[in-house]
Amino acid sequence: MKLHELHPAEDSTTTAKRVGRGVGSGLGKTSGKGHKGAKARSGGGKRPGFEGGQMPLYRRVPKKGFTNIFGTDYECVNVEALEVFENGAVVTEEILLDAGIIHNSKDGLKILGNGELTKKLTVKAAKFTASAKEKIEAVGGTAEVI
Repeated sequence: MKLHELHPAEDSTTTAKRVGRGVGSGLGKTSGKGHKGAKARSGGGKRPGFEGGQMPLYRRVPKKGFTNIFGTDYECVNVEALEVFENGAVVTEEILLDAGIIHNSKDGLKILGNGELTKKLTVKAAKFTASAKEKIEAVGGTAEVI
C-alpha cells in the first residue's frame, strides 16, 4: 500500500453541509439556523461556562492561595523508607525512582528524619533535615548534598 492509495473506510466520512445554496437544498434561506435570536447571528451563542445570567461556578467557588513561580517543590522521603536497600548501597534519586519509592523527581529530593535507619548508606540528595542527616551519620553512613 502506498500513500496515494490510502482512503477512509466506507461510510466513515460525511460530506460537509453546504448551507445557503437555495431552497431545494434543504438548507437555504436561514441555513438551518431558524429565525432570529442569538444563535442565528454571526458569532452568536453563549460562551463556555455561561449559566443564563446566574453567577457562574468559576465565580461562585472561593479562591484560596496562590502558586509561587519561584518556589521549589521537593520530593520527600523519610529515612525509614531507605531501609529496603542493602548495607553500603549508594542511594540517589534515580535509584529511588527505579525502586518505586518515589514516582516523580520534581525539583529535587529531600530526606526527612521520620523513622529509624539501621543500615550504612551513602545518600545523595538536594536537601536533608537535621534529624535525617543525624540518623544517617549515626549508623556510619554519609549524607551528600548534590
